[in-house]
Amino acid sequence: MRYLTAGESHGPQLTTILEGIPAGLSLTADVINNELSRRQKGYGRGRRMQIETDQVHISAGVRHGYTLGSPIALTVENKDWTHWTKVMGIEPISEDEQDEVKRRISRPRPGHADLNGAIKYGHRDMRNVLERSSARETTVRVAAGAVAKQLLAQLGIKVAGHVLEIGGVKAKNLQYNTLDELISVTEESAVRCFDTSVEKQMMEAIDQAKEAGDSIGGLVEVIIEGVPSGIGSYVHYDRKLDAKIASAMVSINAFKGVEFGIGFDAAHLPGSQVHDEILWDKEKGYTRKTNHLGGFEGGMTTGMPIVVRGVMKPIPTLYKPLKSVDIETKEVFEASIERSDSCAVPAASVVAEAVVAWELASAIVEQFGQDRMDLIAENIEKMRVYARDF
Repeated sequence: MRYLTAGESHGPQLTTILEGIPAGLSLTADVINNELSRRQKGYGRGRRMQIETDQVHISAGVRHGYTLGSPIALTVENKDWTHWTKVMGIEPISEDEQDEVKRRISRPRPGHADLNGAIKYGHRDMRNVLERSSARETTVRVAAGAVAKQLLAQLGIKVAGHVLEIGGVKAKNLQYNTLDELISVTEESAVRCFDTSVEKQMMEAIDQAKEAGDSIGGLVEVIIEGVPSGIGSYVHYDRKLDAKIASAMVSINAFKGVEFGIGFDAAHLPGSQVHDEILWDKEKGYTRKTNHLGGFEGGMTTGMPIVVRGVMKPIPTLYKPLKSVDIETKEVFEASIERSDSCAVPAASVVAEAVVAWELASAIVEQFGQDRMDLIAENIEKMRVYARDF
């Protein structure tokens, strides 16, 4: 499975084409739109989310509610395009119109792709960079992830994402009984946090950052239950599933780190407190006493829940901008301001769900049969029985 996205932040639409989705997967626009709606929510979002109401249009690969096995084409309209038709137009413009129409940007923002991208592609107008490097692109990554989550759900695999920290305010109470309970609570939370006792503090931290013209980041976690052991591979570095998931997480805009299970805490603990003891019983087969390694050993799933976390840095577009250098005059200026969020960590947890779900679904399709959902379901159930009786 693979997908490609196209589109600019203020262009007419965002597009993704999904390849390798098996035939026979139940799929409707409502399933995808639900995930798109989740991405748009969250305390700290900016004015752009008040303009857009993201809805997907499925134009290929689905017939009468089921996938065909052919490429799936998904598009999401940018409603804000109506205000940017001249600035982001496709057709050439005259020399006389350049200054009036282009809204040219020559002052790169620290922490963004502006300067590096301009150097790479030779753009003297950095709008050509920021329009594509914008986190608006994650809209269609969430759409792709929605398809992956639907695939996993039909195999008895459940995905949940939530926020552990925002601006230094950390969730303390994480004692939930089931993943359904975690999902139920976080879906009602403005910051997607299970610990309701710190929800107000997180919101206050966001408010303080916004008032100061600043931004804050945080930590999100994705948990996946129902995954059989042995998905992935120890044979080659590029087939290790945890490596693929780590790469996908860090590919999310503003993500700067990833860990599984206890993650970086393993650096200062002895092995006896890190590795998960193996247990066995007649009904469950092999299990682990703990899940310190987050559901992975040797690049493969262990059968325990996958637990992966990602660190999101503060968004680099600030209303209290940092110093930068104009690429034309080389003079020091305050960096350009584009409309932005003061905190997008709650939304980032939804994006994290999407990219992790995609990598897991892709590994399952590759390992258990590429063409038909019924055969994949049959094969993965055989794997569950085999692992239990091994």
